[in-house]
Amino acid sequence: MKREKSLVLGVATVAVTLLLAACGNSGSKEAVKTDTASFATGDVIATMDSALNTDVIGAQALTDTMEGLYRYEGKEIKPAIATKVVKPTNNGLTYTFPLRKDAKWSNGQPVTAEDFVYAWRRVVDPKVGSQYAYIYEGIKNAADITTGKEPVDSLGVVAKDKHTLEVTLEKPIPYFSQLMTSSTFFPQYPEAVKKAGKSYGTNSKTLVFNGPYKLENWNGPDSSWKEVKNTNYWNAKAVKVKTLKYQVVKDPSTALNLFQSNKLDRTAISGDTAKQMKNDPHYSTLQKSATFYMQVNQEKNPIFKNAKIRRAISMTINRKELVAQVLGDGSSPIASVTPKNMSFDPTTKKDFVNDLDAAGKKNASYNPKEATKLWNEGLAETGQTGKTFNYTLLGDDTDTAKKQSEYLQNTLQKNLPGLKVTLANVPFKTRLTRSTNGDFDMVVSAWNADFPDPITFLDLFVTGGDNNDGHWSNAEYDAQIKASKVDNANDPKARWQNLVKAQDIMNTESGVIPLYQSGVAYLTNPSLKGLDYGPSGNYNNVSLYLKK
Repeated sequence: MKREKSLVLGVATVAVTLLLAACGNSGSKEAVKTDTASFATGDVIATMDSALNTDVIGAQALTDTMEGLYRYEGKEIKPAIATKVVKPTNNGLTYTFPLRKDAKWSNGQPVTAEDFVYAWRRVVDPKVGSQYAYIYEGIKNAADITTGKEPVDSLGVVAKDKHTLEVTLEKPIPYFSQLMTSSTFFPQYPEAVKKAGKSYGTNSKTLVFNGPYKLENWNGPDSSWKEVKNTNYWNAKAVKVKTLKYQVVKDPSTALNLFQSNKLDRTAISGDTAKQMKNDPHYSTLQKSATFYMQVNQEKNPIFKNAKIRRAISMTINRKELVAQVLGDGSSPIASVTPKNMSFDPTTKKDFVNDLDAAGKKNASYNPKEATKLWNEGLAETGQTGKTFNYTLLGDDTDTAKKQSEYLQNTLQKNLPGLKVTLANVPFKTRLTRSTNGDFDMVVSAWNADFPDPITFLDLFVTGGDNNDGHWSNAEYDAQIKASKVDNANDPKARWQNLVKAQDIMNTESGVIPLYQSGVAYLTNPSLKGLDYGPSGNYNNVSLYLKK
């Protein structure tokens, strides 16, 4: 569900974002503080409106301060505002959720079924403009509402009473329970949204919270913010750390200095810093269900509609060298935008990415000679032989993201005759805006899984998709994705084959150019305990604590 920041990252997200978690005094003789944990992140929060957020930084802040029907504990789905994990009725089309009667907002008001109805309707309302409206597809009338064919109040979600929420689907959704952990399905306090209007989610004064923490003194562009324990949270007794502090840190060496000066208990590092600390006893790595990939703007530059041109770009990139020499954080090369160790064949238990066909693997292999050949053939086919191309590569502005851009710039210019690449490394929020607006030639993008299923990545690139920033389009790809969601939604084996075929189509055409699966290298104070990283790429900080 989230754009990775050069994390998610991230990674990015995904650009590599720093996700730094910290607290106490690592390696210090001073007493360990058990009431405050400090996290550093790679950029500012873009929005705290759960209907509008699309990135991992906002998703983490929302997961800290808000709560939906379910919450991940490790890899298991547990009831949150719902009192239990429910099974569907009516042939998989109806979910009836009983809600906790002791769940309250931070202002003391009860969390009700109507709060969910209100929030969900906002996501699909065309006037709100949520880029995540597509994820509601399958809920009754959602697709028709987003296109203006049906009124917002016809969405298949109803408050049967104050503490009973009923959801009606048009077709079974195999991953519906996983969706219910996503911040896009969180409730909202209607009065707060109405009072703030378009300012809702831009500062902490506009917000009311129903999660473990409350965001305090946040003003949107702030480079630091604080979350304090929400005493009205229904499970407040389980929350051990009273305060979470976040600050933006974009440079790995700065992160290292903060850790070594006992100002961080856990910090992500990358590049030369990660390589330097690889043998440190506090060092560890985590592979995320997040991938980085390159999109080329086919709407702005018709040359990119040629598959040979896209394949040439892909084959000029030495992914092994990129992750080893530039990133150095445990990231791994990939041949598909879908990450490894996330989804498995329901019959054979085979990893989804292991079903990648030979053509897809070839297009993601490093072969500069073949890349030059394909480039020249593509230029001839498009009548562009002998011409010079000046394109801008858009990326994040973290230190590692800049080095990544420089690496890509060098290899593209070296192997593709006539191509000149200018770099534009900008803040994460700016990169997202420019990507959405089509203000780029090439861009390094990233995505973190919303839930452990290939569709969370593959659905991004259907024709006209809100996150299909490069405007790649393939009718057969669209048909396979649609079949997986409609015709075969209740047939796991057939659905899986639809997704495998879609993956092969994208990779054969290099519709999107995969780069690497994000890894994160950490330095961690052993006093920091209870780190609970879930399949959706967020930490469940309810379990966080600092051991004396």
